[in-house]
Amino acid sequence: MRDAREELLIERLRAGDQLAVAELASTYGTKIFQLAFRYTKNREDAEEVAQDVLVKVVRKIDAFRGDSALSSWIYRITFNTAMSRLRNARAARASEAPDESLDAGPNGESAAFREVADWSSLADEQVMRSQMRRRLMKAVLELPEIYRVPVVLRDIQGLTTEEASAVLNVKDQTLKSRLHRGRLILRKRLADFGTGLSLHRPMAA
Repeated sequence: MRDAREELLIERLRAGDQLAVAELASTYGTKIFQLAFRYTKNREDAEEVAQDVLVKVVRKIDAFRGDSALSSWIYRITFNTAMSRLRNARAARASEAPDESLDAGPNGESAAFREVADWSSLADEQVMRSQMRRRLMKAVLELPEIYRVPVVLRDIQGLTTEEASAVLNVKDQTLKSRLHRGRLILRKRLADFGTGLSLHRPMAA
């Protein structure tokens, strides 16, 4: 059952109540910015994404069917808006330097992949070795999409279970199940590197 305050906020937004718009920004603005920043890695871009998201929520509130919580719907809009901004930025850079996105880094990974997956955030020193980095990148890319996306969202981009579930529009338990399966596949494929591999952060409850 949806929260009564959330129901009232939705009704007020649909009625064009400007105070409801301010309440929306106050309630969700910080969370939207934090989520956008995790994707863009840039404060200015995150701020613009956050503003775009709030505008989209207000404009599209009539399209909200209530199949999930309002926050989940907002998280999905944030994800889509941030990804669109990253794609546009990447296309702009590609037009200025056509070969940049294909330029391999010192460890063999492409610039485009380095932008999406910030491997420097992985703490395990073993993983940071060049051979392990290449193997890990290859193993993640070879995962079936149903498992790859949860692994990227949770273990590489650092989203919480709630945020990742909202982005994928699945239940938390479904997300955890797919994530667990993806991690098992990765461990099996990387088993020859020993037991020192620690790809992921502790799973949020």
